[in-house]
Amino acid sequence: METNGIGWFEIPVLDMERAKAFYETSLDITITVRDFGSLQMGWFPNVPGKPGASGSLMKHKAYIPSATHGALLYFSPTYITSVLQKVEKAGGSIIQPKTEIAPGQGFMALIKDTEGNRIGLRSFD
Repeated sequence: METNGIGWFEIPVLDMERAKAFYETSLDITITVRDFGSLQMGWFPNVPGKPGASGSLMKHKAYIPSATHGALLYFSPTYITSVLQKVEKAGGSIIQPKTEIAPGQGFMALIKDTEGNRIGLRSFD
């Protein structure tokens, strides 16, 4: 592979408006929601030509939120602390507070979103 391995992600949700509000508030972003029949997608911002993957919130009977099963997705905010300060106010919870990974490797934290998904945060702040 000549690029970073992740090109797209999908986060299962039960309530699109609740999940949209959580991520917009916690990450200071705007999510665009589109309906495709029985499938509803909430698209995260995409900045062409910049590193990192974009993705979508996914509401459909085939998408089941989980705090323990499946892959663990990490967002890379500039400052983990500023995100953690907003998570509980937005209806989520902190599973693991900001923790140093190793000297020179940055910091990580784990949160649970309003839908019950375990989500990671990683930064160098």
